[in-house]
Amino acid sequence: MQRYNLSLALEEDFLLLAIHSSLEEYKLAYLINKHLNLRFQRKKKDLDFFYKSGTITYPIYEYSDTVKDDLFYLLSNVCKTITEKTVSAGSLFDIEYEEKTHYLVHEFKQADFLIKIITDETQFYENEFLKKLSIIPGIVAAHKIDQNKLKSKQNLNFDSCH
Repeated sequence: MQRYNLSLALEEDFLLLAIHSSLEEYKLAYLINKHLNLRFQRKKKDLDFFYKSGTITYPIYEYSDTVKDDLFYLLSNVCKTITEKTVSAGSLFDIEYEEKTHYLVHEFKQADFLIKIITDETQFYENEFLKKLSIIPGIVAAHKIDQNKLKSKQNLNFDSCH
């Protein structure tokens, strides 16, 4: 009997950047487009994770540079959910709301947004892109994330799914 092994391979040539900002994702996408001459557009489908407690959704913005054949993704690292709980208070029932914060990349909870750049020129974007990001109003800081140290790396394998 023949055996077949399937493995999930992640895109190896990509750069992952963390952005610290209190801006809404659509405003950040607009400012990055304006200052870096990109054209991020929100994808029709968000990045969804389904759990027993509910769905966690991260909006994704995408830009494809057809000249360099590079692909850019801007996404929120944070998703806040509110769940309704029924609590017994004697013979009556009260409803309480619980807010939970979820992170796409758990190891970098301090990062508000992530930019994933699929490219062969990671060094170019690491140098030039970070400089330009740091001067955008509303961005507190931007830095590279070492993807080899990520345990939640599988959460970033979304480009072929949508």
